Amino acid sequence: MIRRVLLLLLASFLLCAGAGQAQAAGYRYWSFWERDGEHWVYATQGPSLARPSDGDVQGFRFAVSEDSASATRPRGTADFATICAKTPAQDGRKRVALVIDFGTPADAPGGETPPAARTACARVSPDATTAEALAAVAKPLRYDTNALLCAISGYPEKGCGEQVSQRQDQRQGPAAEEKAPPDDGPSLGLVAGIAVVVLLGGAAIWQVRRRG
Repeated sequence: MIRRVLLLLLASFLLCAGAGQAQAAGYRYWSFWERDGEHWVYATQGPSLARPSDGDVQGFRFAVSEDSASATRPRGTADFATICAKTPAQDGRKRVALVIDFGTPADAPGGETPPAARTACARVSPDATTAEALAAVAKPLRYDTNALLCAISGYPEKGCGEQVSQRQDQRQGPAAEEKAPPDDGPSLGLVAGIAVVVLLGGAAIWQVRRRG
């Protein structure tokens, strides 16, 4: 009998854990990428620190994601030669190809419509950062007080890395999104649920022993 009670408790615990994961939150933000051959790789530095070389391709994507592992990559396959074909090389300058993907309507904050994705070739000084290259071709940029990139070419008009619940995401449609990833620790609801399961388990076992 005690074994049956423990199995029921384990099932209840797994249901609580699943409920906590189902309500996991994501963030709506501009993610920053670097092109490695034909593949996009999530950048390990922010655009204000990264210093691309001449001929590099870098991308930005506005979307919603829980963390870097689930972030949506920029769309399009244009390479450096294609993006910078009409921007000739110049002594003392470097060229950086940029892919700017404003996301889908599902990614957009309420009341806003994302512009069409575009590419640009920034010709900047040799020591320029990605942020400086972006500013050269996609103003106005908007940052928050923590230097988090909030808007490119004025999009979105407001908001910056705001948290979006999965339930809210589903109402808006499928969406993939620089903000720190959400905390991986258990939610308050999950902790409370586990506590209830433990209390009920203790009471159930006590009742079994009493009847025995």
